[in-house]
Amino acid sequence: MKVTDHIAQAKDTLISFEVLPPLKGKGIEALYKHLDPLMEFKPSFINVTYHRSEHVFKKTADGNFQKVVIRKRPGTESICAAIMNKYNVDTVPHLICGGFSINDTEDALINLRYLGIDNVLVLRGDAAKNETAFEPEPGGHKYASDLLKQVANLNAGIYLEDELKGTHKTEFCIGVAGYPEKHFEAPNMDTDLQYLKAKVEAGADYIITQMFFDNAKFFAFEKACRDIGITVPIIPGLKPIYTRKQLTVLPKTFSIELPSDLSTAVMQCKSDEDVEKVGTEWLLNQSRELKKAGVPVLHYYTLGRPLMVAEVVKGLL
Repeated sequence: MKVTDHIAQAKDTLISFEVLPPLKGKGIEALYKHLDPLMEFKPSFINVTYHRSEHVFKKTADGNFQKVVIRKRPGTESICAAIMNKYNVDTVPHLICGGFSINDTEDALINLRYLGIDNVLVLRGDAAKNETAFEPEPGGHKYASDLLKQVANLNAGIYLEDELKGTHKTEFCIGVAGYPEKHFEAPNMDTDLQYLKAKVEAGADYIITQMFFDNAKFFAFEKACRDIGITVPIIPGLKPIYTRKQLTVLPKTFSIELPSDLSTAVMQCKSDEDVEKVGTEWLLNQSRELKKAGVPVLHYYTLGRPLMVAEVVKGLL
């Protein structure tokens, strides 16, 4: 079922989660162990991230260096299928620009359609670790809006090979990212909102936000979207905080701001166990306020802390 269908049929705020594919060389059992405590809450869908290939230089026997392409977390399509098969829940694979040509993207979309997956979250993706700014793959998309248009074209039966006749139209429900505190590359919030509106006009069906820790920023973002004519569902993305290190890592990595009340409470903690308690309570209060405001879905970035998220969701019931 499509994300938008879940939302349309819901009588209350829904729950969804996001997970990572296992590292190459690891089995899927750890992912199942991660998801097992979350499935009692009957999530409407589970997002599975996609990770770009990276270029590394490996020393050869003759002392030279060879450029090698590796992908540390492959398998997004198959992980989605495995989750659907094991838990009977809809999945939303992320689709990114970085590390993929337009032909790679079309093939991935065809595979997803064959697997019965009718949702995708379209993202540009991050720059490679050895790049100071995002660089697209040769023959790939530079912007998420271009990637979105490719998905929309497939929904209209338009493939890369013009000579194909009687093509099958896909029916992907397309999600895009929104940034309550502005994308770090956007010059200002107004410009960022116009980019987002252009994605919606190009075919995006809903928006999932970057993580935030101040609900006031989400509500302001939501109002700003509505004021410029964006009418699609806006889903808040939420993450637990569980170590003091995150006070510096999260703002630097995601260009977000942590409320002073939260950072002060975390700084006063004597251990990461204490931080988990503070983070759990903060996330629960965030979730309660957002649910009371009538958001369509509470989307949790569960990475590394499924039990914390489970405790929060349990507190909502």
